[in-house]
Amino acid sequence: MILRVSQKLNSKIKAGTLQTLPLDENPFADWSATLFVADRTQYILVSNTKSLYSTVMYGKGITNDNQLIQQALNNIREFMERDGYLSIYERFVAPSTGTVHFAKSLNRSITGSINEIIELAKRALIEDDLPPHQVGIHINDLLLSAIAVNPKDKYGKPGEVFQALVNDIEM
Repeated sequence: MILRVSQKLNSKIKAGTLQTLPLDENPFADWSATLFVADRTQYILVSNTKSLYSTVMYGKGITNDNQLIQQALNNIREFMERDGYLSIYERFVAPSTGTVHFAKSLNRSITGSINEIIELAKRALIEDDLPPHQVGIHINDLLLSAIAVNPKDKYGKPGEVFQALVNDIEM
């Protein structure tokens, strides 16, 4: 599994020097994580790198790489189960977690989209007073240009792009 962490999150968990890695062949085994603050509370956005299907979790108490891995996997599993993807988690995410490689962000396009997601997440957390899990549901319906499914589409929604990934493997 590849876990791409932001520099800010890497400073918090001290995972060492981040590698530059290509996208994992298994799109369900490549995730990006970013630390952000909303209303003086730390949160971590965990997004599937290919689809930007995301979940938000509290950052408090996560001080090392093992804690991040465990908490991120728990949140990914809970979120995927809620959305009806438990079998995908069990078949494609869980088996990849034997070895977790920390890496740099995939590219600027993904980083830019993640920054957009964070801004929406902050608004939902502060202005709408939503809990982190609800914010994840909300942000997976956001239109983003970095994940357009085909060239004639200008935008894609993380939830729909993730569903397309699922459909591709179930065919």
